[in-house]
Amino acid sequence: MLCKTDFFIDGKWVAPEKPLELEVINPADEQAFAVISLGSSADVDKAVAAARKAFASWSVSPREERIAALERLLAAYKARLGDMAKAISQEMGAPISMALNSQAESGAGHIRAFIETLRNYQFEAPLNADNPQERIVHEPIGVCGLITPWNWPMNQVTLKVVPALAAGCTVVLKPSEIAPLSSIVFTEIMEEANFPPGVFNMVNGDGPTVGEAMSNHPDIDMMSFTGSTRAGTAVARASAATVKRVALELGGKSPNIVFADADLEKAIAHGVRLCFNNTGQSCNAPTRMLVERPVYERAVGIAAEVAATVKVGDPAQEGKHIGPLSSDVQFKKVQAMIEEGIEQGARLVTGGLGRPEGFNRGYFVRPTIFADVDNDMTIAREEIFGPVLAMIPFDTEEEVVAVANDTPYGLAAYVQTQDKAKAQRVARKLRAGMVLLNGASRPYGSPFGGYKQSGLGREGGKWGLEDFLEVKAISGWDEAVE
Repeated sequence: MLCKTDFFIDGKWVAPEKPLELEVINPADEQAFAVISLGSSADVDKAVAAARKAFASWSVSPREERIAALERLLAAYKARLGDMAKAISQEMGAPISMALNSQAESGAGHIRAFIETLRNYQFEAPLNADNPQERIVHEPIGVCGLITPWNWPMNQVTLKVVPALAAGCTVVLKPSEIAPLSSIVFTEIMEEANFPPGVFNMVNGDGPTVGEAMSNHPDIDMMSFTGSTRAGTAVARASAATVKRVALELGGKSPNIVFADADLEKAIAHGVRLCFNNTGQSCNAPTRMLVERPVYERAVGIAAEVAATVKVGDPAQEGKHIGPLSSDVQFKKVQAMIEEGIEQGARLVTGGLGRPEGFNRGYFVRPTIFADVDNDMTIAREEIFGPVLAMIPFDTEEEVVAVANDTPYGLAAYVQTQDKAKAQRVARKLRAGMVLLNGASRPYGSPFGGYKQSGLGREGGKWGLEDFLEVKAISGWDEAVE
């Protein structure tokens, strides 16, 4: 069994102040394969003190120095992609092919994109051509507490750590205790990249203890959190006492609007597979498929056919199958949501309760599709975070926009139609931070985030960098003075 009980503070691996071990469970076999430590407020205090000390010099380091450090990070990260993929697969159940090509690779993609953002970002400029004496300066906000989730661990770690360091901030990272091994590998990579001591610190722990201590800490200037809306509101409440900046990337219940004139087979197949990707454990998954009524029943049939081709399998094996859910808690939640969908009268098209055939252990679930869902049903309102698709018919463009927006969330939305004018018209009406048309993909550097209870702020590109910057206006500036 792996023993990874130390934290990384002030450039060194150190034992926790108080020993409190936690086993890390492989969701494919429900067996412990590693042990970590859960930290305390005393560990947070040490990490924050190190970050505060390092901020004095890192915050004024030349841009070229920070770019060089991030380039070392990228090279070290790429050299350990295989180790990263293995850790992700073991800790949260992503099939090894996906863990390598999507999960681990997303970290490299974000590091590359932030290097380019930092290289080109204008930290100082006149207010405008008519007011050169008014200097607008962007400066690092300070010490940042970063809390990351288990579902896309490296995607989220790099979307927080890298822009914070690029901005000149110093950080304390708390990864999910469900999936901590990938962040331990990342910390080893940070150590190899030779950042100055205290610039990056990592403390494992749970939300109520370490997360709360970070959010309450008077010497942390900003909290950036990704996870559930419930936990995000707790971070915001705890941060309010010290008036921290808070960036939140939370839940979603994203609509996928399929008009009758779409390339139906392609649109439905893409929508089902995207919903089931990562075993449905993506906050931007298109979990509500809204289909125009003339093609609705045909769409339901296509969805069932596509779902039948989705294989569930051992995450240690190569292939395009989906793996288990991340934990026993998540397994029980998804089972309860499927049961509620049945009880509330939705038509179960495929899947349902229990494990797939051939599995008697592990947190594996059956890919499930419900039809004839009403948007007031629980399975249409709440984030399930499993491979469960709710299909809803609609009659008019106005109706579907209203249904799509009738959600407490507003992270992503998807539109399928061959009428490009209609696609763009509807996209403008959707209350979501990201709208994807006709199967389009999103490039690295595009802003990720949402409206309403999907969060505050944006991650990625210059928007992600600016989340970690303060804005200062200096009046009476003389551009002739160096």
